[in-house]
Amino acid sequence: MAGTAYYEFNRERVISTAAELFARNSYHGTGMAELGRAVELGRGALYRYIGSKEAVLYLISKDQVDKMNSHAEAVLSRDLEPRESLREMARGLLRNIADHRAEWTVFFREYNALTGERRADVIAARERYEGYWRQALDHGVSSGALRPTPPLLVKGILGMLNYTYLWFAPEGELAPEELADLFLDALIDGIRA
Repeated sequence: MAGTAYYEFNRERVISTAAELFARNSYHGTGMAELGRAVELGRGALYRYIGSKEAVLYLISKDQVDKMNSHAEAVLSRDLEPRESLREMARGLLRNIADHRAEWTVFFREYNALTGERRADVIAARERYEGYWRQALDHGVSSGALRPTPPLLVKGILGMLNYTYLWFAPEGELAPEELADLFLDALIDGIRA
């Protein structure tokens, strides 16, 4: 493996392993020595890949929210019917949570350990994502497909979807997209105009 590819491979391996350890033992309950042992890297090499423990927490937290922001932007740019926009956004979120459960566990439980600009950046990214959901709901209202809803409904919808990280089994009876459809059917039937 060439230099840059080797570096990126190891960096992703360190971040992924850190997510697993933070999800299992908590951010504060996982030491850098434990992470180094898990990825078989010495302290110096470990810091070369991630910089600091807080830096890796930031990367874990920000990466998934950025992916969901990109997904929401793509969905909203397609000019779908409001119901389909919401459905696609929910499907994307539940698929991402199912595929990156450790990372989402870390995000939901640990992002508050971030400080300064890192914390502000993650919060801003999360708020941007909530804004895309509000935009999708507002489009449904302006098109006449949905009745007006209070701004807090977005937090309720996202809470319903986000907390699947605690209990959803991707290998279970339903695929993430099927669960998203069930949730969205129940929600939209309740706010249909």
